[in-house]
Amino acid sequence: MRAATIKKTNISDDKIMKGTSGNIGQTFATASQVTDQKDYSILNLGPTHPATHGIFQNILTMDGEIIVKAEPTIGYIHRAFEKLAERRPYNQITPITDRLNYCSSPINNMGWHMTVEKLIGCEVPKRAQYLRVIIMELSRIADHIVCDTVIAVDTGAMTGFLYLFQWREKIYEIFEEICGARLTTNIGRIGGMERDFNEKAWSRIHAFLKEFPKALSEFDKLVTRNRIFMDRTINCGAISAENALAYSFTGPNLRAAGVDYDVRVMTPYSSYEEFDFTIPVGTNGDTYDRYMVRMEEMWQSMRIIEQAIKNMPDGAYHAEVPEFYLPPKEDVYSKMEALIYQFKIVMGETDVPKGEVYHAVEGGNGELGFYLISDGGRTPYRLHMRRPCFIYYQAYPSMIEGGMLSDAILTMSSMNVIAGELDA
Repeated sequence: MRAATIKKTNISDDKIMKGTSGNIGQTFATASQVTDQKDYSILNLGPTHPATHGIFQNILTMDGEIIVKAEPTIGYIHRAFEKLAERRPYNQITPITDRLNYCSSPINNMGWHMTVEKLIGCEVPKRAQYLRVIIMELSRIADHIVCDTVIAVDTGAMTGFLYLFQWREKIYEIFEEICGARLTTNIGRIGGMERDFNEKAWSRIHAFLKEFPKALSEFDKLVTRNRIFMDRTINCGAISAENALAYSFTGPNLRAAGVDYDVRVMTPYSSYEEFDFTIPVGTNGDTYDRYMVRMEEMWQSMRIIEQAIKNMPDGAYHAEVPEFYLPPKEDVYSKMEALIYQFKIVMGETDVPKGEVYHAVEGGNGELGFYLISDGGRTPYRLHMRRPCFIYYQAYPSMIEGGMLSDAILTMSSMNVIAGELDA
């Protein structure tokens, strides 16, 4: 039985009584009602506009400030990740995954490692699974900090952004202590972790759990009940549960629309079935609900981390898979077998079994999946990455047409569209 619980929380009612003024853009005519007008202007929103928070373009047909039609364009930072992966050994693909959602790159790393582990039949020790959970939930908090503070910025609330963003920096300091990197981490290894957490890393984690709740509560008080923020976000960029499912939404954007789907609960991995946490669910699928879902998920992530620390198992932090896991340096210098494995791994000379697997994790933006086909060689025969933002962006035109230009910016920010996931 899964320890995690799904709670259909009506965030709009439980957290705050929504205002009746709604969003000013909704009072104007919809796109279908203004198609008979003649004089439209064309506006290029992007690809380098600072308000888009990424390198992608939206060609907008405007009737004054009202968006009549929107045509998204991607491809400005296309990096051919999936084709690059077909020419790299499995351990060297991890840095590629960093560049997908770079706001929570450790989750990308862990998802890839679990996919390879499923292919080779590797059982990861419990301690390594719990260490992964801590890292992934810290990454989720960092991702949601970015999204919710940027929503606040786009409504004019710069103070909350500057205040809460420093806690993302503290999370990066934890990552830096664990693996030496910050934004693109290349953290962990196939089979577990590269090393166990040291005392300084544990000290930083405990300090974060002690201090961050106060900061998050203050941000909540500053922004959530603010009348300007409410008027700008309620009914802005709304999508129904039916349409969200039709577009294959997952993650916070789907849960904000009222669908209680979370990969951590539906198909548990890394021992998530042993944790007790609540899945927040919204009702209207608008910008306000997307903001609120992420706010609550940060609290739930801290709850998961506390459980992982309290119940941390003893034992090894990596599996016995010498074909994939680099041996300790002292062994490389003194033992022939370790030297052979070091050479094979670094030079990419490890064959993997034939097979076809799909593994998904609950990324910061939703279901991040890896569909891997191996023909028994040293590199993937085919690798496809399911990037949630690529799917969200397809729905973006229908969510902003009929609204105002300022609402389009807020909608994009609340969907947390990351350009790195669009152009893989």
